[in-house]
Amino acid sequence: MAASPVDSTRAPVAFGQRAVPQLFEELLRPEAGRRQRALASLCDLMHDPERLYQTVNGGFLEQLKVLLKDEDPSVRTKTCELLHMLTAHSIGRQALLSSSLLPPLSQLLDDSSSSCRRNVHRVLNRLTLLPAGADALLTLVPKLMLKLRQEEEEEVQVLLLSTLSSCSRLDPLPALASDGVSLLGHKLSHRSPNIRREAAAVLMDLSVCEDGRRQVCEEAILPVLVGLLQDDDIEVQTNAAGVIMYTVIITTGKQQCLDLDVVPVLLDLVSEKKEEEEETDKERRRRRRKALIMYSLRALTALAEAPDGRRLLLEQLPLLVRRSEAAEQDQDIRRTAQTAVSVVTWTP
Repeated sequence: MAASPVDSTRAPVAFGQRAVPQLFEELLRPEAGRRQRALASLCDLMHDPERLYQTVNGGFLEQLKVLLKDEDPSVRTKTCELLHMLTAHSIGRQALLSSSLLPPLSQLLDDSSSSCRRNVHRVLNRLTLLPAGADALLTLVPKLMLKLRQEEEEEVQVLLLSTLSSCSRLDPLPALASDGVSLLGHKLSHRSPNIRREAAAVLMDLSVCEDGRRQVCEEAILPVLVGLLQDDDIEVQTNAAGVIMYTVIITTGKQQCLDLDVVPVLLDLVSEKKEEEEETDKERRRRRRKALIMYSLRALTALAEAPDGRRLLLEQLPLLVRRSEAAEQDQDIRRTAQTAVSVVTWTP
């Protein structure tokens, strides 16, 4: 029987529990090729939870610190790929946050290798799956905003925006202080629905606070957001409706949205629409649709506090009443519609 071919891109792997320590010993070798092959084999091993656990708990992570500063860009790139594999699991994310690797890792945001930078963004994005990770990256938000201006690759922009969303959900102030609203406003017109979706998501996080709502009005972003309510992507629509929902809390936001004739658009979004759906997508589609309706109803409720808004909504009251009384309707939607009706029909 013919012998199995040897993979020259991988280092030989020892049997059992010896595999991980042996490969980390290889990482100490002076030859870049041996370090690259050892990293490739380690990445393969990280698909096994037992090997990942051994790596995290065996004190090996700190050894990667020197590799993040390696003079060979392929070694730096592969090291970041290994960290990306490790952070696929919560235990790996927690270990990385507890290590001293975050400062040298964040310095690689300026790496000359686009592949290395991409892997860094993948790692940072996974760290924000933990609240502690989002908190640890808050100090990086100004730099991430700067990178958002520079990076052109779609995947990297989406990762950046997703990371910024997680951080801004925890604290919107760093992004607001970094001219975030203006920058994100430009991303809303991007040709990629993924970038439009993520940019609107970050804007929604920033609009939770008063300063964010004010900046949305001042930067003339509402016309773009109203246009996105009719986007082909339902998640883009939903996130745009979320920003509008928060912005119309303030008087300026109400007036700008009424001037943009947003009421008919929002009413159309909350009206009943029957759509053909694949069975596998029904539940996901239902959740998206529910969020879109809830945000739109809440925006209409806030607009009803303005005399012009109440006048327009009184003319369309039967539609809101149907939403508030539909027996088959989701309870959350029904209650939100009932609140809208009570605000529209309120008299002093």
